[in-house]
Amino acid sequence: MPEISDQELNQQRLQQVNEALDKGMFVHVRKLLQNMPAYDIALILESSPAKTREIVWQLIDPDLHGEVLEELNEEVRKGILKTMKPEKVAAAAEGMDVDDLAEVLRTLPDSEYQEVLNSMDSQDRARVETALSYDEESAGGIMNTDTITLRPDVTVDVVLRYLRLRGELPEATDSFYVVDRHDKFIGAVSLAALVTAQPETNVSDLIDEEIQAVNADMPVTDVAQLFERYDWLSAPVIDAQGHLVGRITVDDVIDIIREDAEHSMMSMAGLEDEADTFAPVVKSARKRSIWLGVNLVTALLAAFVTSLFDDILQQLTILAVLNSLVPSMGGVAGNQTLTLVIRGMALGHVGDSNARVLLAKELAVGLLNGLVWALFVAAIITVWQQDLYLGYVIAIAMVMNLTAAGIAGVIIPILLKKFNIDPALAGGVLLTTVTDVVGIFAFLGTATIMLG
Repeated sequence: MPEISDQELNQQRLQQVNEALDKGMFVHVRKLLQNMPAYDIALILESSPAKTREIVWQLIDPDLHGEVLEELNEEVRKGILKTMKPEKVAAAAEGMDVDDLAEVLRTLPDSEYQEVLNSMDSQDRARVETALSYDEESAGGIMNTDTITLRPDVTVDVVLRYLRLRGELPEATDSFYVVDRHDKFIGAVSLAALVTAQPETNVSDLIDEEIQAVNADMPVTDVAQLFERYDWLSAPVIDAQGHLVGRITVDDVIDIIREDAEHSMMSMAGLEDEADTFAPVVKSARKRSIWLGVNLVTALLAAFVTSLFDDILQQLTILAVLNSLVPSMGGVAGNQTLTLVIRGMALGHVGDSNARVLLAKELAVGLLNGLVWALFVAAIITVWQQDLYLGYVIAIAMVMNLTAAGIAGVIIPILLKKFNIDPALAGGVLLTTVTDVVGIFAFLGTATIMLG
Protein backbone atom coordinates (compact mmCIF):
# COMPACT_ATOMS: atom_id res chain seq x y z
CA MET A 1 0.00 0.00 0.00
CA PRO A 2 1.59 3.34 -1.04
CA GLU A 3 2.44 5.77 1.74
CA ILE A 4 0.44 9.00 2.00
CA SER A 5 2.49 12.20 1.90
CA ASP A 6 2.14 14.84 4.61
CA GLN A 7 0.42 17.19 2.16
CA GLU A 8 -2.14 14.54 1.16
CA LEU A 9 -2.76 13.64 4.81
CA ASN A 10 -3.33 17.30 5.68
CA GLN A 11 -5.78 17.68 2.80
CA GLN A 12 -7.66 14.58 3.96
CA ARG A 13 -7.94 15.97 7.49
CA LEU A 14 -9.02 19.35 6.15
CA GLN A 15 -11.70 17.70 4.02
CA GLN A 16 -12.95 15.68 7.03
CA VAL A 17 -13.19 18.85 9.13
CA ASN A 18 -14.96 20.83 6.39
CA GLU A 19 -17.46 18.06 5.66
CA ALA A 20 -18.25 17.71 9.38
CA LEU A 21 -18.67 21.48 9.75
CA ASP A 22 -21.01 21.63 6.73
CA LYS A 23 -23.20 19.00 8.41
CA GLY A 24 -23.12 20.81 11.75
CA MET A 25 -21.20 17.95 13.44
CA PHE A 26 -19.25 20.21 15.80
CA VAL A 27 -18.76 17.52 18.47
CA HIS A 28 -17.19 15.27 15.85
CA VAL A 29 -14.85 18.07 14.75
CA ARG A 30 -13.85 18.67 18.36
CA LYS A 31 -12.93 14.98 18.71
CA LEU A 32 -10.96 15.04 15.45
CA LEU A 33 -8.95 18.04 16.65
CA GLN A 34 -8.28 16.47 20.07
CA ASN A 35 -6.46 13.58 18.38
CA MET A 36 -4.21 15.82 16.26
CA PRO A 37 -0.79 17.27 17.14
CA ALA A 38 -0.65 21.07 17.50
CA TYR A 39 1.31 21.44 14.24
CA ASP A 40 -1.39 19.64 12.23
CA ILE A 41 -4.14 21.76 13.82
CA ALA A 42 -2.16 24.87 12.86
CA LEU A 43 -1.98 23.60 9.25
CA ILE A 44 -5.76 23.18 9.18
CA LEU A 45 -6.25 26.73 10.49
CA GLU A 46 -3.82 28.16 7.92
CA SER A 47 -5.59 26.19 5.17
CA SER A 48 -9.06 27.49 6.04
CA PRO A 49 -10.92 30.70 5.11
CA ALA A 50 -11.42 33.28 7.87
CA LYS A 51 -14.99 32.26 8.83
CA THR A 52 -14.14 28.55 9.05
CA ARG A 53 -10.97 29.41 10.95
CA GLU A 54 -12.96 31.18 13.70
CA ILE A 55 -15.25 28.15 14.15
CA VAL A 56 -12.35 25.68 14.23
CA TRP A 57 -10.51 27.80 16.81
CA GLN A 58 -13.56 27.71 19.11
CA LEU A 59 -13.64 23.91 18.87
CA ILE A 60 -9.97 23.40 19.83
CA ASP A 61 -9.31 22.31 23.41
CA PRO A 62 -8.26 25.50 25.29
CA ASP A 63 -5.37 23.54 26.81
CA LEU A 64 -3.91 23.29 23.28
CA HIS A 65 -4.31 26.97 22.39
CA GLY A 66 -0.77 27.88 23.44
CA GLU A 67 0.85 25.06 21.46
CA VAL A 68 -1.21 25.86 18.36
CA LEU A 69 -0.39 29.59 18.55
CA GLU A 70 3.32 28.69 18.60
CA GLU A 71 2.96 26.84 15.28
CA LEU A 72 0.89 29.42 13.37
CA ASN A 73 2.43 31.91 10.97
CA GLU A 74 2.37 35.54 12.05
CA GLU A 75 -0.53 36.76 9.90
CA VAL A 76 -2.90 33.95 10.92
CA ARG A 77 -1.86 34.28 14.57
CA LYS A 78 -2.63 38.01 14.50
CA GLY A 79 -6.11 37.32 13.16
CA ILE A 80 -6.86 34.78 15.89
CA LEU A 81 -5.44 36.91 18.69
CA LYS A 82 -7.77 39.76 17.67
CA THR A 83 -10.73 37.53 18.54
CA MET A 84 -9.35 36.55 21.98
CA LYS A 85 -9.82 38.40 25.25
CA PRO A 86 -6.62 39.23 27.20
CA GLU A 87 -7.42 36.70 29.95
CA LYS A 88 -7.80 33.98 27.29
CA VAL A 89 -4.43 34.94 25.80
CA ALA A 90 -2.86 34.82 29.26
CA ALA A 91 -4.34 31.36 29.84
CA ALA A 92 -3.00 30.14 26.49
CA ALA A 93 0.42 31.59 27.35
CA GLU A 94 0.86 29.29 30.33
CA GLY A 95 3.45 26.66 29.51
CA MET A 96 4.62 28.35 26.29
CA ASP A 97 8.35 28.72 25.74
CA VAL A 98 9.53 32.25 26.49
CA ASP A 99 10.70 32.90 22.93
CA ASP A 100 7.36 31.80 21.47
CA LEU A 101 5.42 33.78 24.07
CA ALA A 102 7.48 36.89 23.32
CA GLU A 103 6.68 36.47 19.62
CA VAL A 104 2.96 36.20 20.43
CA LEU A 105 2.98 39.27 22.69
CA ARG A 106 4.69 41.39 20.04
CA THR A 107 1.62 41.00 17.82
CA LEU A 108 -0.80 42.34 20.46
CA PRO A 109 -1.93 45.97 20.84
CA ASP A 110 -0.17 47.77 23.72
CA SER A 111 -3.20 47.72 26.03
CA GLU A 112 -3.78 43.96 25.67
CA TYR A 113 -0.06 43.27 25.79
CA GLN A 114 0.23 44.97 29.20
CA GLU A 115 -2.91 43.23 30.46
CA VAL A 116 -1.50 39.81 29.57
CA LEU A 117 1.81 40.63 31.27
CA ASN A 118 0.03 41.78 34.44
CA SER A 119 -1.85 38.48 34.65
CA MET A 120 1.42 36.48 34.85
CA ASP A 121 3.32 35.68 38.02
CA SER A 122 6.41 37.81 38.71
CA GLN A 123 8.93 35.17 37.65
CA ASP A 124 7.31 34.46 34.27
CA ARG A 125 6.77 38.18 33.66
CA ALA A 126 10.46 38.93 34.33
CA ARG A 127 11.57 36.20 31.90
CA VAL A 128 9.26 37.42 29.15
CA GLU A 129 10.26 41.06 29.64
CA THR A 130 13.91 40.03 29.32
CA ALA A 131 13.20 38.42 25.94
CA LEU A 132 11.05 41.38 24.82
CA SER A 133 13.85 43.84 25.61
CA TYR A 134 15.82 42.51 22.61
CA ASP A 135 15.11 43.00 18.94
CA GLU A 136 13.00 40.15 17.55
CA GLU A 137 15.60 39.56 14.81
CA SER A 138 18.43 39.11 17.34
CA ALA A 139 19.66 36.16 19.38
CA GLY A 140 18.04 37.68 22.49
CA GLY A 141 14.72 37.86 20.67
CA ILE A 142 14.57 34.11 19.94
CA MET A 143 16.29 32.78 23.07
CA ASN A 144 14.64 30.73 25.81
CA THR A 145 15.42 31.70 29.39
CA ASP A 146 14.78 28.19 30.77
CA THR A 147 18.36 27.09 31.53
CA ILE A 148 20.20 25.10 34.20
CA THR A 149 23.33 26.76 35.57
CA LEU A 150 26.18 25.19 37.55
CA ARG A 151 28.96 26.55 39.75
CA PRO A 152 32.51 25.64 38.72
CA ASP A 153 33.59 24.44 42.18
CA VAL A 154 30.88 21.81 42.78
CA THR A 155 31.39 18.11 42.08
CA VAL A 156 29.61 15.92 39.57
CA ASP A 157 28.02 13.99 42.43
CA VAL A 158 26.37 17.13 43.77
CA VAL A 159 25.09 18.11 40.32
CA LEU A 160 23.60 14.67 39.63
CA ARG A 161 21.83 14.65 43.01
CA TYR A 162 20.40 18.09 42.21
CA LEU A 163 19.17 16.90 38.79
CA ARG A 164 17.45 13.88 40.37
CA LEU A 165 15.64 16.16 42.82
CA ARG A 166 14.63 18.47 39.98
CA GLY A 167 13.05 15.55 38.17
CA GLU A 168 13.09 16.91 34.60
CA LEU A 169 15.29 18.90 32.26
CA PRO A 170 14.37 21.81 29.96
CA GLU A 171 13.46 20.62 26.48
CA ALA A 172 16.40 19.89 24.12
CA THR A 173 19.01 20.10 26.90
CA ASP A 174 22.39 18.84 25.74
CA SER A 175 24.61 21.10 27.89
CA PHE A 176 24.65 22.89 31.23
CA TYR A 177 26.13 26.35 31.61
CA VAL A 178 28.75 27.23 34.19
CA VAL A 179 28.50 30.69 35.77
CA ASP A 180 30.11 32.48 38.69
CA ARG A 181 28.19 33.91 41.64
CA HIS A 182 27.39 37.03 39.60
CA ASP A 183 25.89 34.92 36.76
CA LYS A 184 28.78 35.69 34.40
CA PHE A 185 29.21 32.96 31.83
CA ILE A 186 32.34 30.81 32.28
CA GLY A 187 31.73 27.88 29.97
CA ALA A 188 29.53 24.89 29.20
CA VAL A 189 29.53 21.24 30.24
CA SER A 190 27.92 18.69 27.94
CA LEU A 191 25.36 16.30 29.36
CA ALA A 192 27.39 13.37 28.06
CA ALA A 193 30.54 14.55 29.89
CA LEU A 194 28.58 15.03 33.09
CA VAL A 195 26.98 11.58 33.26
CA THR A 196 30.20 9.74 32.35
CA ALA A 197 32.56 11.60 34.71
CA GLN A 198 33.69 10.36 38.12
CA PRO A 199 31.47 11.60 40.99
CA GLU A 200 34.33 13.49 42.69
CA THR A 201 35.28 15.43 39.52
CA ASN A 202 34.78 19.20 39.69
CA VAL A 203 32.54 20.85 37.10
CA SER A 204 35.37 23.22 36.15
CA ASP A 205 37.38 20.22 34.86
CA LEU A 206 34.61 19.26 32.41
CA ILE A 207 34.14 22.61 30.64
CA ASP A 208 34.00 22.17 26.85
CA GLU A 209 36.10 24.88 25.20
CA GLU A 210 34.38 24.36 21.83
CA ILE A 211 31.00 25.58 23.10
CA GLN A 212 30.98 29.35 22.66
CA ALA A 213 28.48 31.91 23.89
CA VAL A 214 26.41 33.99 21.48
CA ASN A 215 25.94 37.71 22.10
CA ALA A 216 22.28 38.63 22.65
CA ASP A 217 22.49 41.39 20.02
CA MET A 218 23.79 39.08 17.28
CA PRO A 219 21.46 38.95 14.21
CA VAL A 220 19.54 35.69 13.89
CA THR A 221 21.02 35.00 10.45
CA ASP A 222 24.51 35.03 11.96
CA VAL A 223 23.31 32.70 14.73
CA ALA A 224 21.99 30.25 12.13
CA GLN A 225 25.33 30.30 10.30
CA LEU A 226 27.19 29.47 13.55
CA PHE A 227 24.87 26.52 14.23
CA GLU A 228 25.41 25.27 10.69
CA ARG A 229 29.18 25.74 10.82
CA TYR A 230 29.78 24.07 14.20
CA ASP A 231 26.84 21.59 14.24
CA TRP A 232 25.59 22.93 17.56
CA LEU A 233 22.45 21.56 19.21
CA SER A 234 22.22 24.55 21.56
CA ALA A 235 24.20 27.66 22.45
CA PRO A 236 24.29 29.95 25.52
CA VAL A 237 23.30 33.60 25.08
CA ILE A 238 25.07 36.37 27.02
CA ASP A 239 24.48 40.11 27.36
CA ALA A 240 27.04 42.90 26.79
CA GLN A 241 28.45 42.41 30.32
CA GLY A 242 28.93 38.65 29.87
CA HIS A 243 25.96 37.58 32.00
CA LEU A 244 24.12 34.44 30.93
CA VAL A 245 20.59 35.45 29.85
CA GLY A 246 19.32 32.35 28.04
CA ARG A 247 19.97 29.74 25.37
CA ILE A 248 19.10 29.02 21.76
CA THR A 249 18.28 25.48 20.61
CA VAL A 250 18.51 23.95 17.15
CA ASP A 251 14.71 23.92 16.70
CA ASP A 252 14.76 27.74 16.92
CA VAL A 253 17.46 27.84 14.26
CA ILE A 254 15.49 25.53 11.96
CA ASP A 255 12.61 28.00 12.19
CA ILE A 256 15.00 30.82 11.20
CA ILE A 257 16.29 28.89 8.18
CA ARG A 258 12.75 28.01 7.08
CA GLU A 259 11.57 31.61 7.48
CA ASP A 260 14.58 32.90 5.51
CA ALA A 261 13.82 30.47 2.69
CA GLU A 262 10.15 31.53 2.66
CA HIS A 263 11.17 35.18 2.78
CA SER A 264 13.44 34.82 -0.26
CA MET A 265 10.80 32.95 -2.25
CA MET A 266 7.93 35.32 -1.41
CA SER A 267 10.04 38.46 -1.79
CA MET A 268 10.83 37.55 -5.39
CA ALA A 269 7.09 38.01 -6.02
CA GLY A 270 6.87 41.16 -3.90
CA LEU A 271 4.90 39.40 -1.13
CA GLU A 272 5.38 39.12 2.63
CA ASP A 273 6.86 35.82 3.84
CA GLU A 274 4.15 35.53 6.53
CA ALA A 275 1.33 36.22 4.08
CA ASP A 276 -1.99 34.54 4.89
CA THR A 277 -3.11 32.41 1.92
CA PHE A 278 -6.76 32.97 2.84
CA ALA A 279 -6.53 36.63 3.86
CA PRO A 280 -9.49 38.91 2.95
CA VAL A 281 -9.67 40.00 -0.70
CA VAL A 282 -9.24 43.74 -0.07
CA LYS A 283 -6.26 43.18 2.27
CA SER A 284 -4.51 40.87 -0.21
CA ALA A 285 -5.17 43.23 -3.12
CA ARG A 286 -3.82 46.23 -1.18
CA LYS A 287 -0.57 44.46 -0.29
CA ARG A 288 0.04 43.24 -3.83
CA SER A 289 -0.85 46.55 -5.48
CA ILE A 290 2.31 48.24 -4.18
CA TRP A 291 4.67 46.17 -6.29
CA LEU A 292 2.24 46.07 -9.19
CA GLY A 293 2.46 49.87 -9.17
CA VAL A 294 6.26 49.76 -9.10
CA ASN A 295 6.25 47.29 -11.99
CA LEU A 296 3.90 49.57 -13.96
CA VAL A 297 6.35 52.46 -13.61
CA THR A 298 9.23 50.34 -14.89
CA ALA A 299 7.11 49.02 -17.77
CA LEU A 300 6.17 52.58 -18.75
CA LEU A 301 9.87 53.47 -18.74
CA ALA A 302 10.59 50.60 -21.13
CA ALA A 303 7.66 51.71 -23.31
CA PHE A 304 9.03 55.26 -23.37
CA VAL A 305 12.42 54.00 -24.58
CA THR A 306 10.66 52.02 -27.32
CA SER A 307 8.73 55.13 -28.41
CA LEU A 308 12.02 56.92 -29.11
CA PHE A 309 12.50 54.60 -32.10
CA ASP A 310 9.06 54.90 -33.74
CA ASP A 311 10.54 55.80 -37.13
CA ILE A 312 12.69 52.70 -37.48
CA LEU A 313 9.86 50.49 -36.15
CA GLN A 314 7.48 51.84 -38.82
CA GLN A 315 10.05 51.20 -41.54
CA LEU A 316 10.91 47.65 -40.44
CA THR A 317 7.98 45.85 -38.78
CA ILE A 318 10.15 42.78 -38.09
CA LEU A 319 11.94 44.84 -35.42
CA ALA A 320 8.67 45.07 -33.46
CA VAL A 321 8.39 41.27 -33.61
CA LEU A 322 11.96 40.76 -32.37
CA ASN A 323 11.96 43.63 -29.86
CA SER A 324 11.11 41.42 -26.86
CA LEU A 325 13.79 38.81 -27.59
CA VAL A 326 16.85 40.68 -26.31
CA PRO A 327 15.27 41.98 -23.04
CA SER A 328 13.90 38.49 -22.35
CA MET A 329 17.33 36.85 -22.65
CA GLY A 330 18.88 39.61 -20.52
CA GLY A 331 16.21 39.15 -17.84
CA VAL A 332 16.91 35.42 -17.52
CA ALA A 333 20.69 35.91 -17.38
CA GLY A 334 20.39 38.76 -14.89
CA ASN A 335 18.07 36.82 -12.59
CA GLN A 336 20.52 33.92 -12.54
CA THR A 337 23.27 36.25 -11.35
CA LEU A 338 20.95 38.10 -8.94
CA THR A 339 19.81 34.86 -7.28
CA LEU A 340 23.40 33.64 -6.97
CA VAL A 341 24.57 36.89 -5.37
CA ILE A 342 21.62 37.15 -2.93
CA ARG A 343 22.23 33.56 -1.84
CA GLY A 344 25.95 34.30 -1.41
CA MET A 345 25.16 37.37 0.69
CA ALA A 346 22.77 35.35 2.88
CA LEU A 347 25.45 32.73 3.49
CA GLY A 348 28.14 35.34 4.16
CA HIS A 349 30.09 34.45 1.01
CA VAL A 350 29.80 37.89 -0.60
CA GLY A 351 31.00 41.15 0.92
CA ASP A 352 33.09 44.26 0.25
CA SER A 353 36.32 42.25 0.25
CA ASN A 354 35.40 40.08 -2.75
CA ALA A 355 32.71 42.13 -4.55
CA ARG A 356 35.15 43.29 -7.27
CA VAL A 357 36.29 39.73 -7.98
CA LEU A 358 32.68 38.59 -8.27
CA LEU A 359 31.84 41.55 -10.53
CA ALA A 360 34.75 40.72 -12.86
CA LYS A 361 33.72 37.07 -12.93
CA GLU A 362 30.05 37.82 -13.76
CA LEU A 363 31.13 40.39 -16.35
CA ALA A 364 33.17 37.67 -18.07
CA VAL A 365 30.29 35.18 -17.79
CA GLY A 366 27.85 37.72 -19.26
CA LEU A 367 30.22 38.54 -22.11
CA LEU A 368 30.86 34.85 -22.90
CA ASN A 369 27.17 33.94 -22.81
CA GLY A 370 26.42 37.04 -24.86
CA LEU A 371 28.87 36.00 -27.58
CA VAL A 372 27.69 32.37 -27.68
CA TRP A 373 23.97 33.15 -27.82
CA ALA A 374 24.51 36.19 -30.06
CA LEU A 375 26.07 33.99 -32.73
CA PHE A 376 23.34 31.35 -32.35
CA VAL A 377 20.40 33.78 -32.52
CA ALA A 378 22.04 35.88 -35.26
CA ALA A 379 22.39 32.77 -37.43
CA ILE A 380 18.71 31.90 -36.95
CA ILE A 381 17.53 35.46 -37.73
CA THR A 382 19.81 35.74 -40.77
CA VAL A 383 18.50 32.49 -42.27
CA TRP A 384 14.88 33.30 -41.34
CA GLN A 385 14.82 36.88 -42.66
CA GLN A 386 17.55 36.51 -45.29
CA ASP A 387 19.12 39.68 -43.86
CA LEU A 388 22.74 39.58 -42.65
CA TYR A 389 22.59 43.10 -41.17
CA LEU A 390 19.56 42.20 -39.05
CA GLY A 391 21.61 39.29 -37.69
CA TYR A 392 24.42 41.71 -36.83
CA VAL A 393 21.95 44.02 -35.03
CA ILE A 394 20.53 41.35 -32.78
CA ALA A 395 23.98 39.87 -32.09
CA ILE A 396 25.41 43.21 -30.95
CA ALA A 397 22.33 43.94 -28.81
CA MET A 398 22.47 40.46 -27.24
CA VAL A 399 26.12 40.85 -26.22
CA MET A 400 25.46 44.30 -24.75
CA ASN A 401 22.38 43.27 -22.77
CA LEU A 402 23.72 39.99 -21.37
CA THR A 403 26.86 41.79 -20.26
CA ALA A 404 24.80 44.56 -18.64
CA ALA A 405 22.59 41.92 -16.98
CA GLY A 406 25.62 40.25 -15.39
CA ILE A 407 26.93 43.57 -14.05
CA ALA A 408 23.49 44.63 -12.75
CA GLY A 409 22.94 41.24 -11.10
CA VAL A 410 26.01 41.87 -8.92
CA ILE A 411 25.80 45.63 -8.33
CA ILE A 412 22.06 45.93 -7.54
CA PRO A 413 21.92 43.61 -4.49
CA ILE A 414 25.18 45.00 -3.06
CA LEU A 415 23.94 48.60 -3.36
CA LEU A 416 20.54 47.74 -1.91
CA LYS A 417 22.23 46.05 1.05
CA LYS A 418 24.28 49.20 1.71
CA PHE A 419 21.04 51.21 1.89
CA ASN A 420 19.44 48.62 4.20
CA ILE A 421 16.91 47.58 1.55
CA ASP A 422 16.12 43.88 1.20
CA PRO A 423 17.75 42.73 -2.11
CA ALA A 424 15.28 39.85 -2.42
CA LEU A 425 12.35 42.25 -2.28
CA ALA A 426 13.52 45.06 -4.58
CA GLY A 427 16.31 43.44 -6.62
CA GLY A 428 14.09 41.71 -9.18
CA VAL A 429 12.14 44.85 -10.08
CA LEU A 430 15.28 46.95 -10.54
CA LEU A 431 17.01 44.23 -12.54
CA THR A 432 14.02 43.88 -14.88
CA THR A 433 14.10 47.64 -15.45
CA VAL A 434 17.79 47.54 -16.36
CA THR A 435 17.52 44.55 -18.73
CA ASP A 436 14.38 45.91 -20.43
CA VAL A 437 15.71 49.44 -20.93
CA VAL A 438 19.23 48.37 -21.96
CA GLY A 439 17.89 45.57 -24.15
CA ILE A 440 15.41 47.77 -26.03
CA PHE A 441 17.85 50.66 -26.34
CA ALA A 442 20.68 48.40 -27.54
CA PHE A 443 18.50 46.57 -30.08
CA LEU A 444 16.60 49.50 -31.55
CA GLY A 445 19.55 51.89 -31.22
CA THR A 446 21.82 49.52 -33.13
CA ALA A 447 19.07 48.93 -35.70
CA THR A 448 18.70 52.69 -36.21
CA ILE A 449 22.42 53.07 -36.84
CA MET A 450 22.86 50.03 -39.13
CA LEU A 451 19.49 49.76 -40.87
CA GLY A 452 18.03 53.27 -40.67
